[in-house]
Amino acid sequence: MAASILIIEDNLNNLALMDYLLQAFGYIPLQAQDGIAGLAMIRSEMPDLILCDIQLPLLDGFGIAKALKCDEKLSVIPLIAVTALAMVGDKEKILKAGFDGYITKPITPETFIGEVEKFLSTENLSRMNR
Repeated sequence: MAASILIIEDNLNNLALMDYLLQAFGYIPLQAQDGIAGLAMIRSEMPDLILCDIQLPLLDGFGIAKALKCDEKLSVIPLIAVTALAMVGDKEKILKAGFDGYITKPITPETFIGEVEKFLSTENLSRMNR
């Protein structure tokens, strides 16, 4: 069974590119274009991994991280920031907020899937057999 990966991204070009790459490598991409819709989809779909922009409408990535980490059932889902925030200290701030990883934008199509797969360990994928 292929892993389901939720992409929470408001930029349609970035969303389309990530969706395309995930599908091409056999994953099941799910989409949300704002933080509120993303959080609702996390709760209803229980994806195996979440790729989340930081600067989102309605609820930003930090709000999503906080909501997930406060929920025992949802806190086990790896949450990866995919963001253009690349100033000194941004990565540390994002990881401290509860994200499990960090991928910078613009994404590099040649390396994106490899970066994503680092967070789909055997332990994380074992949840797929629920």
